[in-house]
Amino acid sequence: MKRLLLLPGLLAVLLSGLISSGPASAQKMPREDVVEFPAVGDGLCFSNVFQSNMVLQRDKPIKLWGWAEPGEHVTATFHGQSAHANVAKDRKWTLTLPAMPANDQPATVSLTSGETKVTLENVLVGDVWILGGQSNMEFELAKVENGNLEIVSANFPNMRILTVPHAMGPDAKQSFPRMHQWSGWFGRHFRKGDWDECTPEIARDLSAIGYVFARRIHMASQVPIGVIDVSRGGTTVETWTPLDVLRKLDSETTKAKLADFDQQVAQWDAEADRKQRIEQHAKWTETQIKQGKEIPADRKAPPSDRRPGPIGNHNFPGHCYAGMIAPLEGLEVKGVIFHQGYNNAFDGSLGAEMYADLFPVMIKAWRTAFNDEQLPFGILSLCTDGYPQTEEDYCEKMFNAGIDIRAAQYQTFLDLYNAGDEAIGFTSTYDLRRRWYHPQLKVPAGERIARWALATQYGFDRQVQWKPPMLVETNPQDGSLIVSFDTDVGDAEDGAIKGFAIAGEDRKFHPADVAYAEKGVDGRGRVQFDRKKLVLSSLMVEKPIHFRYAWGRNPLANLQATGNKDLPVATQRSDDWPMEMVPLGVLDDQAGQIERPISRGDRGKILQALRKQDDERRMAKAKAILDSAP
Repeated sequence: MKRLLLLPGLLAVLLSGLISSGPASAQKMPREDVVEFPAVGDGLCFSNVFQSNMVLQRDKPIKLWGWAEPGEHVTATFHGQSAHANVAKDRKWTLTLPAMPANDQPATVSLTSGETKVTLENVLVGDVWILGGQSNMEFELAKVENGNLEIVSANFPNMRILTVPHAMGPDAKQSFPRMHQWSGWFGRHFRKGDWDECTPEIARDLSAIGYVFARRIHMASQVPIGVIDVSRGGTTVETWTPLDVLRKLDSETTKAKLADFDQQVAQWDAEADRKQRIEQHAKWTETQIKQGKEIPADRKAPPSDRRPGPIGNHNFPGHCYAGMIAPLEGLEVKGVIFHQGYNNAFDGSLGAEMYADLFPVMIKAWRTAFNDEQLPFGILSLCTDGYPQTEEDYCEKMFNAGIDIRAAQYQTFLDLYNAGDEAIGFTSTYDLRRRWYHPQLKVPAGERIARWALATQYGFDRQVQWKPPMLVETNPQDGSLIVSFDTDVGDAEDGAIKGFAIAGEDRKFHPADVAYAEKGVDGRGRVQFDRKKLVLSSLMVEKPIHFRYAWGRNPLANLQATGNKDLPVATQRSDDWPMEMVPLGVLDDQAGQIERPISRGDRGKILQALRKQDDERRMAKAKAILDSAP
């Protein structure tokens, strides 16, 4: 976004038809303009989160807020219930209506102050879900595989959609504007900030995962469903966490991240930056003239603005929370689904360690924002990126911080679940594989996280299973490693189980051969197998002590709960070795002495060592085949 065009007063009224006419109108606007209606209106008004066509959360007190003239008295009425409030000096008013059951009959919310009245039309009562994360959550329905099939059938008048415009800190926003916002990624404008009924025209621009999730929940529950999309591409876990919360943490990696950003801000000189750009412009202009080239009208004048510098980075800690979650604070909702992690992987194992520290803190902060310490929160693990891992490059493809991020997401789920958190959910997406870091298999991802919600929040726990197979214990035994799960597991195609790697004290992981543990012999002398217990072994690992599973950014892994359940075993490991210290001895010693982040040269050394492991394994397998030949 390069320019911001504010449209107050009469001009806004004249262009109101443009805003209400839908996404097609956005195409007529200049490429990089943002047509914006203010976040906080004049006179008596609601916050923009409350609009016609919205869904209000059922079975919880309905909190409403907005602005009016200081000292005024406001009254809100909905379904025969009323609530009152006095307007504070800062123009803010807040009131709460009683909790109401689901109601799919369109109704009007009336707000009055003296002779002034504001109404919200076509309002339903049902469940409101928040869609959070980065671009893989934001990725629109029109761009995914089978997205058009979903679009042509997206006629759900009792499903309502709101996409919050991108905004950021440092100051917490009170509300959000209603606008057409330019997307450089998609090369078009998107209509954001308006509640709409779900139609094919509206659904095409919604988060694909969010739409499929909402569609499935709505069809099963038969209650109105509202979704509020607060996702933003290219974002990190720290930008979605309140800055004041971050500054109170003891996490060393978080402290280092904050210190780095603070130093960047302290060193930023906006005037020096402006002068440098003026000098560059003068040199460019001189070159253009010498070469006889025309200078475009919009580049004739030298730069005059002072750029914000690091504080203008949308990933500055706390910024997206301040810009996109803070305007919703206090809103009653049903739950959250969250899909993120890609950008945190750029910081190597330090980034993964920070993620492990921050993710549960972020979840708690969002639950606080929406007034519910047990707010349902469903995690979709980081998706695939890059070419698939194979038997030939298995070890090399294990060196990627994105895998550690995915494991940290699952570990966060496990820690909360095992601590008694009945509202935490999880599903893997790594097997919905495409080489691109925006794999377009979003429909199955939305269905998977919907299963969690239906089973835990809508009473379908007997019909729908969602929980991934969970590890019970790991035991070394006779040159192998025994891993036990809480349910039967296997390859969905009844082939060889792939995805486990094992290592000994030297930290040299190799893909494991996997067999079911024997549990006895039946009456006919046939061996019986325990399908909850797997035996992991490798000719390359004499005494395995640890395992990793699905340890690739696009992993070679196929283990699921048995039966037609589509429940992948999550990316996980039994060791705690940082990625830069595997294998042992390349950069560190036994005590783990290493400076992080590592240099590009040291990264090359590790990759070279891992490629050597792959070569050695291939040679060993070839030799074993030759030795066994008659």
